[in-house]
Amino acid sequence: MELKEIIAEIREVLDGKDSLREEALRLTREIVRMSGDTIKALHRGEVEKAVGRLKLTREKVEELRKRLNDHPDLYHTGYVQSAHQEFVEASLFFAYMTGRDFPSPQELGVPYADYALGIGDFIGELRRHFLLLLLEGNLEGAEETYRFMEEVYEELMTLEYPKGLVNVRQKQDQARHVLERTLEDLTRAKLNRGLEEKIERGILKD
Repeated sequence: MELKEIIAEIREVLDGKDSLREEALRLTREIVRMSGDTIKALHRGEVEKAVGRLKLTREKVEELRKRLNDHPDLYHTGYVQSAHQEFVEASLFFAYMTGRDFPSPQELGVPYADYALGIGDFIGELRRHFLLLLLEGNLEGAEETYRFMEEVYEELMTLEYPKGLVNVRQKQDQARHVLERTLEDLTRAKLNRGLEEKIERGILKD
């Protein structure tokens, strides 16, 4: 075979793969966007809307998996992994906010490593929920959320593996910082409430 023919064959294969890559990028952008929409709806208390958005997101994740089924080099790339993390985060947050069982990696149709990284992002979203509860004056609910964040963090820290297998160390470090800041916020809020109660008791006595 002449070199020209070999290059033509390479070009044909890579043209097809490039086209598939563009389609995968489009799907991952949709997954990220719809995962974000799901989370926003949950924060606003729009559960039915969240159900619909998450269903559509799951369909896109399945479509992505099928399209890249014969192309593991594209499937195990950063942009696909990031989309999976967003989907996992939205799915876990949905389960938490609605009191449902947490879905497994098999149920979501994502790799174990991507799921593990999504847990780290889930902790960050729990902090946002925690802060919204504080703003509403729901200190008890905020503390309950913090305690759950602690549980999730402790479980996340049991995943000690080489970076080449799953780069979870960065997520663990981020989660630790999130937890520390959340504890500071909770402590400050409890101290403020205690001070307010003392002032109120003092006023009542007078």
